[in-house]
Amino acid sequence: MAEAIVLRETGGPEVLRLEDVDIGAPVPGEVRLRQTAIGVNFHDCYVRSGLYQTLSLPGIPGLEAAGVIETVGPDVEEFCPGDRVAYFTNRYGSYASARLIPAQDLVRVPDGVGDDIAAAVLVKGLTAYMLLHRVHAIEPEDAILVHAAAGGVGQLLCQWARHIGATVIGTVGSTAKADLAKKAGCDEVILYRDEDFVQRVKQITGGRGVDVAYDSVGRDTFSGSLDCLADLGHLVNFGQSSGPVEPFQISNLSRGSYSVTRPMLFHYTADRDTLDAMAAALFTGLTDGVLKVAAPMAYPLADAAAAHRALEARETMGSVVLTA
Repeated sequence: MAEAIVLRETGGPEVLRLEDVDIGAPVPGEVRLRQTAIGVNFHDCYVRSGLYQTLSLPGIPGLEAAGVIETVGPDVEEFCPGDRVAYFTNRYGSYASARLIPAQDLVRVPDGVGDDIAAAVLVKGLTAYMLLHRVHAIEPEDAILVHAAAGGVGQLLCQWARHIGATVIGTVGSTAKADLAKKAGCDEVILYRDEDFVQRVKQITGGRGVDVAYDSVGRDTFSGSLDCLADLGHLVNFGQSSGPVEPFQISNLSRGSYSVTRPMLFHYTADRDTLDAMAAALFTGLTDGVLKVAAPMAYPLADAAAAHRALEARETMGSVVLTA
């Protein structure tokens, strides 16, 4: 038996309830994983609210975690009991103290990277790598805009882009978050509640605009992000914390021959070799100090509702994990 958050209906955070569940033994190709730290993402909030109807109910939400392999099923040769691993998956089920999971979803966690860090940054770090190296390969002379620059993905984006040599402009909602964004490598930080971020971006860039805008906010910022682009600029929408983006006229992109993408991490990591290479780049960035990650905000698994409330209220700075 294990404990898990079982979602039986969509709604507010209060629908996240702890229950006892039967895990069973691994079948061929699977391992049984004792989970020590579980990543919490906005995607989980969208699933819980019903915005994303991708989890069959009743079901256990959650996409990523880290822990220790307890047992391996037949045909699993690449992992052994006692191995420290992390994963993200579209199979859901990470909001639990233990689970069965295909070995093909796992990546090894190296010495020097704690379970809490691995669980907190795997999706966010792979997302940052995807955005900066695969969706649009950032060059040292590029100027980029990062919304929610003090968030989990935002801080990694800023650090990695600054390491590459790009000029990084971030938006945040408070002076405390502005300090975090500056420490993460932002050349300029815009307090979006106090000033028009479009005008400030134009001012900072001498009227040119940015080469890429990374927008995880969605409805409230999408139109302004387009207005921030330089000619041939690229808007990457990879989240919608303020709500879904409203329909727009594609002819609006002709103002500067803009491009827009809505990438999904699963599509970029479907190939096992690619996943391993991206995870290796992430963990190397962490162990080499290119990426500095503060200890995540931790909530007990039973307090998953409180973690969701804090995330949706934008009260968090950095990453959030559940501990089992």
